[in-house]
Amino acid sequence: MADGDTDLAFEGAYLAEIVTTIARRSLRGARGSSGVILSQLLRGLAEVLAAQSGPLDGRVLAAALERAGILAYAAVAQPVEGTMLTVAREAAEAARAAASDSLVVVVQAAAQGARDALARTPSQLDVLSRAGVVDAGGRGLVVLLDVLDAVVAE
Repeated sequence: MADGDTDLAFEGAYLAEIVTTIARRSLRGARGSSGVILSQLLRGLAEVLAAQSGPLDGRVLAAALERAGILAYAAVAQPVEGTMLTVAREAAEAARAAASDSLVVVVQAAAQGARDALARTPSQLDVLSRAGVVDAGGRGLVVLLDVLDAVVAE
């Protein structure tokens, strides 16, 4: 798949079922705002995948990441920039900007967008800057997107 011409032949309904189950269980087990945000990110992915017929491609994933970000922001009473919310939103924006049907291209763009956003989190939150760290939830999201990138690039 590294050539970018062939995308995973996962069917949307099958993926939606898996992601919906993960999202529900994530919400039940969520501890703190990062857990709730993650469950809503997964819910957004599941909603778009459930509406998809046929294989997952880059444009579908970009739409799913956008929906995920919308639900995640809506789940928080007072969203704060410099958190995993920012990382998720910027990953979705990068995915959309890739404007490609190729799942490989879109995943690579989303992962890079997330890494770039994560690197900026200390400049967005004083507490992160003072501690010399990046947002932990954002880092977790980057790890997930990097894993997805490794899987689709094979």
